[in-house]
Amino acid sequence: MTLPLLAASAILLRLGSAAAPALQQEPILLWPNGAPGSAGKTAHEAVRLTELGEHIVSGVHHPSITPYLPAVATATGTAVVVIPGGGHRELWMDHEGYRVGQWLSDHGIAAFVLKYRLAREAGSSYTVEGDALADVERAIRLVRGRAAEWHLSADRIGVIGFSAGGEVAALAGTRYDGGVSSAADPLERESSRPAFMGLIYPSIPGRLNLSKDTPPAFLLAGENDSAIAAALPGLYASIRRAGGTAELHILTGVGHGFGIREGNPAEVINWPSVFVDWLDARQMLKRP
Repeated sequence: MTLPLLAASAILLRLGSAAAPALQQEPILLWPNGAPGSAGKTAHEAVRLTELGEHIVSGVHHPSITPYLPAVATATGTAVVVIPGGGHRELWMDHEGYRVGQWLSDHGIAAFVLKYRLAREAGSSYTVEGDALADVERAIRLVRGRAAEWHLSADRIGVIGFSAGGEVAALAGTRYDGGVSSAADPLERESSRPAFMGLIYPSIPGRLNLSKDTPPAFLLAGENDSAIAAALPGLYASIRRAGGTAELHILTGVGHGFGIREGNPAEVINWPSVFVDWLDARQMLKRP
């Protein structure tokens, strides 16, 4: 289906500076004493800029989240861990990360932009299911563990992932656990289950544990993104057959990798509002 369009003059994305928006805080390490599986890896992250000035990060050995907290007057108590894509070789941090975090916080939703370890960059010893997924799970636990501090509802912490980040988001939404009550680390006692998952032109994992308890899913891709657009209806049907809930959008005339960019065409510019409307319809935006 195509999305209803708003007049361009009515859509104020307020992108601001991609590197340092007003509500962005300092990154928070997921494991301050070092991530499991990253021992001895001390190299700094590499950052390169595209011709458009967008930041692309690789060489992540110290996974982190960067908070975007909404103004108190507009805060809904809902939070989203934002997972950029990049083929598990790099992370496109602006249009699938920082701008998404800024947009969500501008609309009352706390966002936490994740830098996760990359399984397919040259020389990597990491895996998608062993390390990238562990980073997402740890991010959810960390946000849930600090929910009171950030004035969040602990039962309204979800994920949104783009492309390869959508793959890890889908894994997080289908392989979660309730935490380990006896764990020495307090964060490991927290559940890793997301309350919802937004899968935006996601790579779809080959094996998903779907059930009636699978978090509600928002699925979106462009029709010109042929492989993903062809596969998403099957994922939608599988979730529904398992007893879960999902909403599917295929955008007319749109390809892969649009995220939030100033130059996006009219056919795609309104997708974040549709995602927020979906959250609202699921009672996820009621102020606590």
